[in-house]
Order: sequence, then structure tokens, then C-alpha cells
Amino acid sequence: MLLSGGLDSSTCLYWALARGYACEAVSVLYGQRHRRELDSARAVARAAGVPWRAVEIALPWLKVSSLVSKAARLPDVPLSRIGRGGIPSTYVPARNTVLLSIAASLADASGASAIVTGANALDYSGYPDCRPSFHRAFERVLGEGTRTGAEGRRIRVLAPLIRLDKRGIVRLASRLRVPLALTWSCYKGGRRPCGRCDSCKLREKGFAQAGLEDPAT
Repeated sequence: MLLSGGLDSSTCLYWALARGYACEAVSVLYGQRHRRELDSARAVARAAGVPWRAVEIALPWLKVSSLVSKAARLPDVPLSRIGRGGIPSTYVPARNTVLLSIAASLADASGASAIVTGANALDYSGYPDCRPSFHRAFERVLGEGTRTGAEGRRIRVLAPLIRLDKRGIVRLASRLRVPLALTWSCYKGGRRPCGRCDSCKLREKGFAQAGLEDPAT
């Protein structure tokens, strides 16, 4: 389970547990602006009672992303324009390929049958590696490039939120009793969500449309 500590990945963890999966959560630090989400990932994993690992990698070129470089300005655009203006500056080069590869290595080593990711292709910022076609292609890579695949077994890539909007995700999280107060979605970090970044605005939209209060704000 790729667990960032945000709304989407935390909902996916509880989704997987509800379906009887024995989960192991892994969080990846790749130079993000802040480590606030790591605290949330640890807390959510503890609340769910699942093993949790943190992996840190250093790829200096990721600083071309405003999600990594503190010198870059995070986008602040109207909600209606999120995902419509091309690939935003918060795009981290091949991030989901890197994260899924780390999860694939763990799955191949441990004999896991699936990787679960919180990718979403509706209410998101327009990243190309959130699309269903990307996940299908990555499954084919796992079939060709892992011992599990060579032995005729399959590592599935499960993205249960891929076609849900944020309202649907919030409602699912509520039904699954996800500890939403522990989650963190803001790109900026700090003690409280900034309310201005894409992630904050999409999260706020989801809770408003679901008719629920966000306990993390």
C-alpha cells in the first residue's frame, strides 16, 4: 500500500483492509517541501494496525517541481481551472513510476499479489501518471520484469479511486471510518492546511459536496 498520509491513499488503505487484504504500508520521501505528510502516514498506519515503512530517496533533478523546490511558487488557481491548464508545476517527473517501482520491489520480495495506490483521474491536477492506461501499462511491466511475473504469478496494480471524484472519495472514506482527522493533503506543509494549493481546494470541494465537515482543518 503506497501511503502518503493524504485523503486518497488513506481511504485506499481502509478500502483494502475492508476487502480482506493483509496490508503493508510504505511511504516515500523524495524531497518534498515538508515531512508533515509523513507524520500523517505513520499515524494512519498505526490507527489501521498495519506495518509501515518509510523509504527515502535522493533524486536532485526532482527540484524542477514546485512540490519539491521551496524556491518555486506553488500554483494558486481557481478551482474551475485545476486540471485544465496543462501539466502544472507541481508535477514531479515520473513520480508514480518511481513510487510504484519501489512498491513493486517490496511486493516482489514479499510475495504480495497487489499494489494499492490512491491515484485519481477525475478531481486531480492533470498529472499524466494518474491515468488508468498508465496503471494497465505498469501491470504489464511487472509481468515482464519481476520474478513474480516470470514464475507465472501476477502483481496487480489496484487504484480503487481512479474514477471517483473527491465527493465520492470523501463519502467512501466516511463509510470506511477512515481517521480523516489524521490525514494531510496540503502541498505547502505547516501546522494548518494553506487552503490555496490545488490539493487543499480539491479536498475542500469534496467535503463541501459530500455535506461533511473536514476534521483535519
